[in-house]
Formats: sequence, structure tokens, C-alpha cells
Amino acid sequence: MNEKSLAPTGWDCVYRIVWIPKYRRKVLHQESGREVGGVIWGLVEKKTGCEIVEGGVCIDRVRVCLRIPPKCAVSDVMGCLKRKSALALCDRHPEWRSRIGRDRTFWARGYYVSTVGLNEAAVRKYIADQEDGSRFER
Repeated sequence: MNEKSLAPTGWDCVYRIVWIPKYRRKVLHQESGREVGGVIWGLVEKKTGCEIVEGGVCIDRVRVCLRIPPKCAVSDVMGCLKRKSALALCDRHPEWRSRIGRDRTFWARGYYVSTVGLNEAAVRKYIADQEDGSRFER
């Protein structure tokens, strides 16, 4: 078991999180999917204490297993990820603005989150087996 530590407290908080582009548009193709994965990976690395356990991008959704320390709220982490990745992607791809709107809202409102718990290996396998070449890479 991979337990982290915050002073005298041990923790291992892993969440399975799924979110989609606005209107569930199928814009996350091969190259743009890898770019989205790279942007998300970079943002998570900058977030103190957070790390991606497993991640993947399908044509119409993003799935990650994310380890988040208990002092950080999942909603704060997701708000930061979605907000900053949308801005970065809209700056890199001005041609997407005609499809996603002027306000640069790339992601749909909301997301799905569940705690992984002790079946982390099963969830990691599920994410890894979704589509070939859709996994996040460093």
C-alpha cells in the first residue's frame, strides 16, 4: 500500500475522475488527446502533493486516477485543472474557438468522481485498457 504522510497522519486518497468536453464534442483525437494529457500532467505536477496514478484520454472524455492529499478539496483541484487546461488549449488552438465559443469554455460543467479505495489495481487496469495510445505520457 502506498501511504503518504502529513505529519503524524498517514493517507492514501486516490480518486477516479472523469470529465468531458462541452456538448460532449469529439475533439480529443490522437494528437490533440496527447496534448491534453500533457497539459493535464503538467498542471498536476505543479499542484503540491497531487500526482497522477493513471490517466487516459478518449475521443470524448478524460479519465484519471488522481492522488490528492486530504488537505486539498477535490473540487478545488478539478476547478484548477479544468480552468487552466481550457485556457492553455484555447491559446494553442485558436481554430477551436469557432466550435467551443468565445468564452473559452472547453470543458462541460461538472465531473464524475469516486474514491478508488482498495481496488486501485482494477481501476488502473480499466483505464489502461480503454483505448490503445490514449494513456497520459510524461
